[in-house]
Amino acid sequence: MSTRQQVDAPPSFSRPPSVLVVEDEEEMAQLLRSGLERAGYAVDVMTDGTEVVHRVSRREYSTVVLDVLLPGPTGFEICAALRQRGRWVPVLMLTALGTTEQRVRGLEVGADDYLTKPFELVELTARVNALIRMRDATAGQVLRCGGLRLEVAAQRCFVDGREVSLTPRELSILGALMRRPGIVLTRRTLLEQVWGGDHSVAPNAVDKTIGQLRRKIGKDLLQTVHGVGYRVLDPPPPR
Repeated sequence: MSTRQQVDAPPSFSRPPSVLVVEDEEEMAQLLRSGLERAGYAVDVMTDGTEVVHRVSRREYSTVVLDVLLPGPTGFEICAALRQRGRWVPVLMLTALGTTEQRVRGLEVGADDYLTKPFELVELTARVNALIRMRDATAGQVLRCGGLRLEVAAQRCFVDGREVSLTPRELSILGALMRRPGIVLTRRTLLEQVWGGDHSVAPNAVDKTIGQLRRKIGKDLLQTVHGVGYRVLDPPPPR
């Protein structure tokens, strides 16, 4: 990674945005810390993946910079666990493995961006800035599809103005679908995002959860694309 000091300034805040760096290589972790601090961020560093989900659940971070290969849970497993618990903090994944399969898996478990080592510090900072701007743009985000409304931060679902009680897993799978209305998400993608790719999960876990959702919110908005996966339909407004 380059140690060039000319980096983009972070978005304007009344206090420095906070970044959690999860990186087990000590030299890399310190380079990331010093570079991001020079760019105006408050930085915490963790070198083990075991307590990351607990830390992020207790503190509000602007972004998590997450290495893939860690002692304990992998970056993939950590990101999936965060999404499963409804934590939608932006995640930038770092890896020395730049294969398409690795990048696809990172996106499938809910990562927002992906950066392959080695990289320039200026590029890392620019990507962190972009993720924070994206987070601010979607703060308090409300997803809507027809008569279905999902309040992301509050984790509340409404159907035609009536609140419907959903489990955390149901909320996670519905949120994944509503973020991409009209787009088919495969069962594999939903398993990765909601269950973290846990191989002990029954193959029909997605189908069962979709069935539960349909019973609660109605059948019209959740469409099965046979042999592929599911999508949320976003009907056009009436003329």
